[in-house]
Amino acid sequence: MATTLDATVRKLPAGGCAIDIQGDVTAESEAALMEAFTNACQDDAQTVLLNFERLEYMNSGGIGLLVTLMVRASRQGQRLAATGLSDHYRQIFELTRLDEAITILEREDDLLSTEHPT
Repeated sequence: MATTLDATVRKLPAGGCAIDIQGDVTAESEAALMEAFTNACQDDAQTVLLNFERLEYMNSGGIGLLVTLMVRASRQGQRLAATGLSDHYRQIFELTRLDEAITILEREDDLLSTEHPT
């Protein structure tokens, strides 16, 4: 099954990168999401922001991919943050406790004003 995920990496101020997620995050998205994360980390980004504004669908396989990203980021001493979550997906982050490891921001600009201990 072909992936319906487009993950675009862009630079952020203050040593960060954003991954703009468009489409579905499922187990089939693994290659695209992991490639985007690897690209985001090439320049030693301290923070990787996952922008979910254009997310269409995420299932349990997609949640599993986010856990994998959390582990990779932690091993590399990086911070993960997320923005653009709908109320539905924000609730899923809370239920699965992803919000304890991934900082949830209202706006991308909030990234500059938050501190997160490493």
